[in-house]
Amino acid sequence: MDTNNKVLLGMSGGTDSSVAALLLQDAGYEVTGITFRFYEKNDDTEYLDDAQDLCKRLHIPHIVYDARKAFKEKIIRYFISEYMAGRTPVPCTLCNNFLKWPLLRDMADKLNIFYLATGHYVKKNFIGKHWHISCGADRDKDQSFFLWGLPQDILERMLLPLGELTKTRVREIAAERGFLKAAKKKDSLGVCFCPMDYRTFLKEHAPHGSIAPGHFYDTDGKIIGTHEGYPFYTVGQRRGLGINLNKALFVKDIFPRENKVVLSGSLQDLEKNEICLKDWNITNPAALLEKDDVIIKIRYRKQANRCTVHLTEDNQLRVELHEPLASVASGQAAAFYRKDIVLGGGIIEAAFP
Repeated sequence: MDTNNKVLLGMSGGTDSSVAALLLQDAGYEVTGITFRFYEKNDDTEYLDDAQDLCKRLHIPHIVYDARKAFKEKIIRYFISEYMAGRTPVPCTLCNNFLKWPLLRDMADKLNIFYLATGHYVKKNFIGKHWHISCGADRDKDQSFFLWGLPQDILERMLLPLGELTKTRVREIAAERGFLKAAKKKDSLGVCFCPMDYRTFLKEHAPHGSIAPGHFYDTDGKIIGTHEGYPFYTVGQRRGLGINLNKALFVKDIFPRENKVVLSGSLQDLEKNEICLKDWNITNPAALLEKDDVIIKIRYRKQANRCTVHLTEDNQLRVELHEPLASVASGQAAAFYRKDIVLGGGIIEAAFP
């Protein structure tokens, strides 16, 4: 597609995408807003009205796209099946990389719109003939960890108007421009379809009878307590176990077929020296593979460890950790960085001592 001055902006009706619309319009772009209907808790559609009202005030077109079926099939089913397999899913990562941004691109293509935009707190850089996502200026809101899977054809077209701003400043801009409701909106927390309690969601949506009480075991195979069902736990979990042995306990292993959860009183028991990744994406292999200055993160805000990444004959990434890393759960995402630049990432298939 030829470059033009048009941009399709993903609008959730919240503070960030609202200010993104203001800034893009200020910069001279011809903005069209699009709101994806992914999931509506308790049939609440106030966000659609908020996005539409803002577009009316800015005199820009607004599109509503019903993606609830695709979201259910690609994200919610995956979320449930991963927990039922004893793994730890990363729905926000998959949604961004394989649903939200591709949908935005496909809709932009149909509308002959070149640029794509959202209210993400990230930046992008052109390095060595490749576009890379990089960390946003607001380290507390930085969302680069979730975007390692985007291909070059999307990265090239991305506009990220909030990348250089803090959330505080974004709220100020909304207030200064008279968008007081947007300025005061609360931040969304956690997964959109179960923001505070994934256990209740699993109880309601997992196959009937598939979640049942079972036993906690210690590392010697001794029963030390009763749990509510293995899908309610993840490797590395310490809190919410409902067991008190007067010492810290961590989930070490989960065995779905046996409904068995193994606990350890030593965090060192959970340490791994090697991780294998599947479903990976590398922006520029020459900048990542076989280098000794790469940082791996397996948490949004925590744990930055040095590593060396190798490509195996069976097309997996083998990550050699320079120092042991605890609480590595299968199913989690891992992202690779050099300083603030995202080099790629993937889904953890397995980890080894």
